[in-house]
Amino acid sequence: MKKILALSLFVAVISGCTSMKTADTATRVTATGKIETIGMTTYQYGTHILKAENKTYALKGGSINLDQYLDKTITIKGRKVAGYPINGGPDLVDVTLIKF
Repeated sequence: MKKILALSLFVAVISGCTSMKTADTATRVTATGKIETIGMTTYQYGTHILKAENKTYALKGGSINLDQYLDKTITIKGRKVAGYPINGGPDLVDVTLIKF
């Protein structure tokens, strides 16, 4: 009985760690495309957009000045912001790194 309890506890701990790791990687975003100002939209979030090959992302830069990358093709890395998209808009990404 003690072996079954110990094995069950081990499996529960391993399962919990795995799901936490998966949730973290699910929020990471890496995308390449052209960055533009957001303009008028039906959704009201983000300061810029990134038009990738097959998807559009709303962006917020935090400490990164996204204006200096306007109309340039770049690669962004960041995290999806929880609670978005809203009103059929794009995912909101908090940009943490930009590469040319």
